[in-house]
Amino acid sequence: MAHLRYKQEEELNFWDQFRKGDEYAYACLYRSYVNILYQYCSQFTIDKPLIKDCIHDLFVELWKNRNTLGDTTSVRFYLMASIKRKLVRHLNAQQKHTSNEDIPVEYWHIHTPSHENHMISEEEFDLTNHHLNSAIHNLPKRQREAVFLKFYMNLNNHEIADLMKINIQSVYNLIFGALGNLKKQMALESVTI
Repeated sequence: MAHLRYKQEEELNFWDQFRKGDEYAYACLYRSYVNILYQYCSQFTIDKPLIKDCIHDLFVELWKNRNTLGDTTSVRFYLMASIKRKLVRHLNAQQKHTSNEDIPVEYWHIHTPSHENHMISEEEFDLTNHHLNSAIHNLPKRQREAVFLKFYMNLNNHEIADLMKINIQSVYNLIFGALGNLKKQMALESVTI
């Protein structure tokens, strides 16, 4: 399912409307973030059913608790932080209830990726990484700087604003603009491969 991207102001408006019970706004937030949250969770586990369950549970809980949810300055941050907490709780619970002795030897044999699969995955990762680095290099200078500070230096938006001598909204604009440009570049790369 393709996801839609809205401007931050639109997302905040959807958030406010969703908290008032607007099903359309809720659906817009879901469509906008379901794939982003899935990709984010995929960094932590390859358990696709677990990821899907966590995302489903998150949106069910959001709807159930919509009347008690507060304001947010970033729907993306709120949803990503929420899904990460939920996923980590599930992974920790799985780890406590499962040890290597509990898993039959056949499982490890059947489900352990082959050396060839591992090599293919590494090649795909290297190629994607190369394309991403190239796309980052082609960003406008200010967007590239904001991306570096945010994702490589792990600075928060206030720190980035202070460092770049700009306001918070400009940081959001630079980051979202950069992510939009990177997405377009990566999509073009996948088409031309």
